[in-house]
Amino acid sequence: MNEDFPEAFAFTCGEGEAGRRLDVYLTGEMPGYSRGAVQRLIGDGHVTVRGDVPKTGYRLMKNDVIRVTVPKPSELLIKPENIPLDVLYEDDDLIAINKQPGIVVHPTKGHRDGTIANGVVFHAQQRGENYKPRFASRLDMDTSGVLLIGKNSHAQDSLAKQGASDTIEKYYTAVLEGRLEDDLPPSGLIDLPVGLIEQGPARGVLEGGQPARTEYEILDCHGTAYTVVRVRLITGRTHQIRVHFAHHGHPVLGDSLYSGRPRRGDILSPALCLAAPAIPRQALHASEIVFTHPTTGAPMRISAPLPPDIAALV
Repeated sequence: MNEDFPEAFAFTCGEGEAGRRLDVYLTGEMPGYSRGAVQRLIGDGHVTVRGDVPKTGYRLMKNDVIRVTVPKPSELLIKPENIPLDVLYEDDDLIAINKQPGIVVHPTKGHRDGTIANGVVFHAQQRGENYKPRFASRLDMDTSGVLLIGKNSHAQDSLAKQGASDTIEKYYTAVLEGRLEDDLPPSGLIDLPVGLIEQGPARGVLEGGQPARTEYEILDCHGTAYTVVRVRLITGRTHQIRVHFAHHGHPVLGDSLYSGRPRRGDILSPALCLAAPAIPRQALHASEIVFTHPTTGAPMRISAPLPPDIAALV
């Protein structure tokens, strides 16, 4: 890579570039970077489009703002840490874990250590393996559940292509505030664009946002207090599930960013406590992922049991 290239920069997609693959576009715009290097930057979350982390095969739209942050060589190294991992499946190409809530997936400027990636590197060394974790799925810090990781570029490329063609199926269990049936059918599709609100971390349903589609099915309704739903992500925008249900007036239970309810540590009124049970994080769990194995071609279905805090609600 060209060490003189800016560490952070941005591009805006013109009308003539609309429809091109993101990785192909950036390879042409970034002298000194191979397509493989660009794909690694995208796969590792160093590229955003309209504020969201895209898939490698994302097709550009007119006026897309693309931001790239190129890590310094020292930042590419992930320090091994003995962080307990609940391994659901592992072979020479893949590892899938049941992520615990309250932990960041990948090192960032604010979380250099103590991440899932640090734990995976330690786990690999204990097995006599040496690879950089390549995350095929990502979860918010306070979301639990299945997290799929490739061990090599072949696995990463295969999973990226499956993701770009929407053939990876991702299912979630969510507990929502209130009675969802009062506002939406028992099952259906929420098809509303999601975009970044100004400069904050929050997203919203915005005209001109990225296309976002969420399938859902109501599993159970606990009076007027809360509703349990099974969700399938058709697209994978940042905070998509949380934004879509909050837009309809039923945010994920415990979601301090989108619910407008008191934040963690605040005192709830007795009436509010009776209306919705307390949970110290958003009640969202990645319950299942379905994909094709990168090497064998076998159909794969990996599930993660509900954690105790959500199981107690359900």
